[in-house]
Amino acid sequence: MINKARYISMLILLSGSLMACAAPFGSDTEVPADRYDLSHWKITLPGDDDGNGKPDTINVAAMQNFSHPDFFYLDKKGRMVFVAPNNGFTTKNSTNARSELRYMLRGADASIKTSSPRNQFALASHSAAQSHGAIGGKMQATLAVEHVSLNAGHPDKEPAYSVVIGQIHAKKMKVKRNGFGWGNEPLKIHYKKWPGHKTGSVFWNHERNLPKDDPNRIDIAYTAFGHDWDDKTDPGDKGIALGEEFSYTVNVYGDTMYLTFESDRQGIVRHRINLADNIDAKGKRDRFDHKQGYQEDMLYFKAGAYNQCSAKDAPSFRYPACPGTGDWAVDKQNGNYAQAAFSRLIVGEATPPGQ
Repeated sequence: MINKARYISMLILLSGSLMACAAPFGSDTEVPADRYDLSHWKITLPGDDDGNGKPDTINVAAMQNFSHPDFFYLDKKGRMVFVAPNNGFTTKNSTNARSELRYMLRGADASIKTSSPRNQFALASHSAAQSHGAIGGKMQATLAVEHVSLNAGHPDKEPAYSVVIGQIHAKKMKVKRNGFGWGNEPLKIHYKKWPGHKTGSVFWNHERNLPKDDPNRIDIAYTAFGHDWDDKTDPGDKGIALGEEFSYTVNVYGDTMYLTFESDRQGIVRHRINLADNIDAKGKRDRFDHKQGYQEDMLYFKAGAYNQCSAKDAPSFRYPACPGTGDWAVDKQNGNYAQAAFSRLIVGEATPPGQ
């Protein structure tokens, strides 16, 4: 982490008189950074306001005064709202639109490259763990998913009607070393609700750390509340309704990821998985996965609304052909978007399990 006083000075230098232009607490002109610590977050949005043909990205310094009226803002309850249509601008390696934060261990210190190990965290058994910005880390969030797409061209494909609200992502590297650097995702926390169902499900996926063209590179799903992503039945009272608040904690301590899901109505659910081997979260060896898991990868946290209802229509299970015009007003009216509202989002150092 960078020195706080130095960080504030950098923001003033980069953004002008930042402190003077901050909105009064509770005003209509408040931005998310007025209520949430966004001093180490940048955001990717599903729009292209700067006209460069790519999704807009707002860096850490600019985030301190930033909001977007459609895709990233504070609601009347003071929650941080993320919105992503089915059909929006997407990043180079994805077909899914997102309004999603990416944690930057460097903060606003642009002298450290985005791809630098000092801007990512590592597992304890990484051969160069000490060269990274942190060893492990802990992300805590409380939120309510308020909307998922009401429509899907291929409703039977698992990502239909779902949104990812938290991730650990591996940094993609140009040079792959011993099977690491593919940029896969050891964790994706999903919420999925079928149209007409009373409630939706909260579950998490672990992606096998394999090359993109390997047919065994799939997501393994584990249930927190309700069902996993291929169960078509209504979770009913076992699920989480749209607008119902719940929490998750992701604690990567040593080589192990400890997951805790909490709901006032459903109680507490815990999972754990070693990210440096190929033993799954049920204690069974996955013969298809990388034998060292994500041991030599660089990792970082993400949170927000990463809409899984991709507009792409292709044979892979990843592409449910969810409708969308690309006109936000039309797509909002037709229900072709995902939305989540966070009332808490904190990232800090990893802690021993149980703390």
